[in-house]
Amino acid sequence: MQTLIMQAMILAAGLGTRMQTLTADTPKPLLKVGNTSLIEHLLQQLVAAGVTEVVINLFYLGSRIEEDLGNGSRFGLDIQYSREAIRLDTAGGIIKALPLLNDDSFIVVNADILTDFNYATLKPVDGLTRLAHIVLVQNPDHRPEGDFYINEDGHVYEEADVGNEPLTFSGISVLHRDLFADLPVQPCSVVPLLRQAMQDSKVSGEVHTGHWIDVGSPQRLAEANRWVRHGGMV
Repeated sequence: MQTLIMQAMILAAGLGTRMQTLTADTPKPLLKVGNTSLIEHLLQQLVAAGVTEVVINLFYLGSRIEEDLGNGSRFGLDIQYSREAIRLDTAGGIIKALPLLNDDSFIVVNADILTDFNYATLKPVDGLTRLAHIVLVQNPDHRPEGDFYINEDGHVYEEADVGNEPLTFSGISVLHRDLFADLPVQPCSVVPLLRQAMQDSKVSGEVHTGHWIDVGSPQRLAEANRWVRHGGMV
């Protein structure tokens, strides 16, 4: 099995409703942090990690993203776009884009996070013992309850082992196409699919202890800009 992940999918079809009025005429992935848009920060990180092909799903003001990024050549990437006539949510968007993703496993990342996570450390999942690998972070103030638990063996579950603390899903993962086997293209979230795979102990994880911001509000966008201004590296 390959040891490097060459393909990634960026989830960029959200409405950005919590960012109004900033997203009234600009899709959230194109909002600037420093002098660079959120999605460009991410593309630069993926290139540094060895990714050569990226698929981006589009819905709200998607043409703006496509016009801005083009075919990816200026980043050293091959960018393809999966355009959605209706919002398909996370899993639906991935399922629609699967024909554009040639590898069995690939990185999936939300377009609206800012982090110093090193994507080069991610490895493929085999589709047999693991269908997914997800990156977890300490719970931010806006999500104190967290999402999942990780045990000593690095397996991720919905229920806690004794003494485990909940952690938040960062929006960074490696997914295997078999996680979506036989599912139709329709609006659905990836979370129930991950939960099902967790019941079979087929989701591994790791905890990122560095910097991570879910840029989901004007206040967190300001926080991201402060971090970059003060030397944060992304």
